[in-house]
Amino acid sequence: MEQSKKRVLSGIQPSGNLTIGNYLGALRQWVVEQDSYECYFCIVDMHAITVQQDPGSLRAKTREVAALYLASGLDPERVTIFVQSHVPAHAELGWILICQSPLGWLYRMTQFKDKAAKQQQDSVGAGLLNYPALMAADILLYQAHAVPVGDDQRQHLEFTRDLAQRFNALYGDTFIIPEAMIPKAGARIMGLDNPTAKMSKSEASEYHAVYMLDAPNMVKKKVMRAVTDSFGEIRFSSEPERAGVNNLLTIYQALTNQSNADIEEHFAGKGYGDLKKAVVEQINNRLQPLQEKYNRYINEPGYLDQILANGAERASVVAEKTLRLAKERMGFVLPNGK
Repeated sequence: MEQSKKRVLSGIQPSGNLTIGNYLGALRQWVVEQDSYECYFCIVDMHAITVQQDPGSLRAKTREVAALYLASGLDPERVTIFVQSHVPAHAELGWILICQSPLGWLYRMTQFKDKAAKQQQDSVGAGLLNYPALMAADILLYQAHAVPVGDDQRQHLEFTRDLAQRFNALYGDTFIIPEAMIPKAGARIMGLDNPTAKMSKSEASEYHAVYMLDAPNMVKKKVMRAVTDSFGEIRFSSEPERAGVNNLLTIYQALTNQSNADIEEHFAGKGYGDLKKAVVEQINNRLQPLQEKYNRYINEPGYLDQILANGAERASVVAEKTLRLAKERMGFVLPNGK
């Protein structure tokens, strides 16, 4: 890999089923970035355990996400693909950064407040509160210049930037301050059943999301039941009451790369049924070849495990160097006095 390239780090949790939103907002963007940046893409299994996980499911989903990375077009010869827990430096720097994180900063995290509100006070795990510090460790270990994030993760990236600046001020320049990389289109795909909320891979509703591994008939079933409105006009809009149609148009646009004007002209005089059928066609055209590749990868567990082992080895070289520097700056006695 060319050291002259700027570094990018991102990851996805192996919990739930990856959605068309994960593909359009993240994976597809990563595939484009792999030619321009030195990329590290991990499966963040340590983040997944901030809530209870079934052990068998966690193992299966970790491999599933890795296979979907490859099926989406990530090339392990050009990017580093690895499992977060395979690189121990994530946990070690995570603890160091937890100790540097003011409690007030952590309590202000919107995602923590939202998730904690859905649980009983006594059942909220400390990992959920400290999640941003571990995410900061993920990013800072690789001295990432940029982090592809959706709008909902921008606060966590700001936390990472603040924490890196705090550490650098206390102990000397150690970490690069990362910038956000926000995709121009398809960055925020909303739920089909609730277009005012982001499409989530952990939502229980059957008609909330199109999953990357959904069969064509299931994609059709879900999209045809998507929430629209009573206006009957197909056009882009930021009005809350038009959120359903706008979401379908956003998905269509992300898959076709057409302009707002061209799309509105295409659907002029047509009904919502026509729009939904067009969205179904575009999604299935994209997912079917991807699923064929996924099936090949998932049925070769030895190959998949080797990719992850190679990725962890490459990632560890960079991560251990950063961890050692951070520990040295803080005053830890390093092994063998070195």
